Amino acid sequence: MTTIAGVPAGWPTTEEEARAVQDALRARVVLDETGPKPGTGHVTGVDVAYDDERDLVAAAAVVLDAATLRVVAESTAVGRIAFPYVPGLLAFRELPAVCAALDALDRPPGLVVCDGYGLAHPRRFGLASHLGVLTGLPTIGVAKNPFTFSCTDPAPTRGSSTPLRAGTDEVGRALRTRDGVKPVFVSVGHRVSLDNACAHVLALTPSYRLPETTRRADALCRRALREATAAGRPAD
Repeated sequence: MTTIAGVPAGWPTTEEEARAVQDALRARVVLDETGPKPGTGHVTGVDVAYDDERDLVAAAAVVLDAATLRVVAESTAVGRIAFPYVPGLLAFRELPAVCAALDALDRPPGLVVCDGYGLAHPRRFGLASHLGVLTGLPTIGVAKNPFTFSCTDPAPTRGSSTPLRAGTDEVGRALRTRDGVKPVFVSVGHRVSLDNACAHVLALTPSYRLPETTRRADALCRRALREATAAGRPAD
């Protein structure tokens, strides 16, 4: 069953309000915890899909057993798009639906893997960091592209990495998850070290470039969006 995601009272409606929220919450990001050990407990992927013409967003949360990568729980949420498209502020479009999907799970999610950024964000507060602060969960961001930051290409072998830098600061890593295949871009969200985040990503990519968490959540949110579109808009 798909949950209907509402927009929380007081949710920002302008760029100025959203940036003020980022500034207020950024100081609450925890960077001095290692996080759960790869291959233990649960690891959960979250992702969203949009239908801008119908003002719909669908989010999915898929819980995997970290040792076997078997799906043990999943949930979806559908709602109205909560914020206009503004680069650097995408979390405000996605978080109400993502949080609703996480809340609908029947078990703790463990580590949450976001299809996006954490510290590797122009304001050092991407979706993974924002979600971590709001929920208190350990989170990491795994992106397909490096956004605005520079890096050198890692060596072609799986497990190779290079720093993703903003000036002299390391805000993430380009990580090769398959031999000779384009890297992914890993950054800390909340309550996880960068070394551990990269170890988790390698544990989640036994066969493909992208983590199994992201692959499963992407497929599920797209299906939820198709079903919601066919059924009509979500209830107000």
